Amino acid sequence: MLPDDPRSSADRFPEAGLPDCYRHPGTPTGVSCTRCERPICPQCMVTASVGFQCPECVGAGHAGTRRATTRFGGALGADGGLVTRLLIGVNVLVWLLAAYVLTPQLGQTWSLFSTGRETSGGPAGIADGPDQWYRLLTATFLHLQWWHVGLNMLVLFWLGPPLEAALGRLRFLTLYLVSGLGGSTFAFLVAGDWMLSVGASGAIFGLIGATIVMQLRNKGPVGPAIAFLVFNLVVTFSRPTIDWRAHLGGLVLGGLTAAGLMYAPRERRGLVQGLAVAGAVAVEAAMLLVGMSLYGA
Repeated sequence: MLPDDPRSSADRFPEAGLPDCYRHPGTPTGVSCTRCERPICPQCMVTASVGFQCPECVGAGHAGTRRATTRFGGALGADGGLVTRLLIGVNVLVWLLAAYVLTPQLGQTWSLFSTGRETSGGPAGIADGPDQWYRLLTATFLHLQWWHVGLNMLVLFWLGPPLEAALGRLRFLTLYLVSGLGGSTFAFLVAGDWMLSVGASGAIFGLIGATIVMQLRNKGPVGPAIAFLVFNLVVTFSRPTIDWRAHLGGLVLGGLTAAGLMYAPRERRGLVQGLAVAGAVAVEAAMLLVGMSLYGA
């Protein structure tokens, strides 16, 4: 180091020789941190654009660095499809248990089942009270036929990763669950006097709606997603065994939730996204309570 360098620790402490490293007492050094000017030994030196810095100054600098996020504010993960694969795994596992291990107990206790107070033996299922409301969620993971779980999981495998990569894991999982609950609560509101339904279709329709919203937000091609939605709606209303109520409820709640997550302004993103999710949950709670007033004890 040049004698006229003002950062030279030896020049600043001529009477004591070389000072000790502030992190390692007893280790003399002639180098100082370019930010705080404390003496640092070779073990503590972190190369900077100009000179060396101590670990504390480097850490303080990194603390001020903005965290990388996804397109809509989620935490950036190395694997954009982890939650999608976990959801597929859970659905397949529950199908195996319901179809081959816990038959018919799991199907009976997890299904979206409800009979109203005016039905013989009612109220039962969801209409029977809060201790049965868990069915609103468990039914979204329950399938009884291989083709049913296969078709739903194929669509989830197709739509899930792009949405998860754009939203982040937590927001994507929230969207999926809110969509599934939206389908269940709307089905109960409309048909809670006599209803028996299973499947993740409400959540899947929510992802279809979210995909359309994402394409609109990104100014991408919307036609394929709309065509896929129309095809599924035609199938929904052409077969009497399909619960169209769960499909529509999931589509609407999923699409509205996705709009709140994706159109939230950057400067108030967390607040707006939180309100969007809270609003969707409040709508679902309202549908459940109105349904209870119609069909419950």
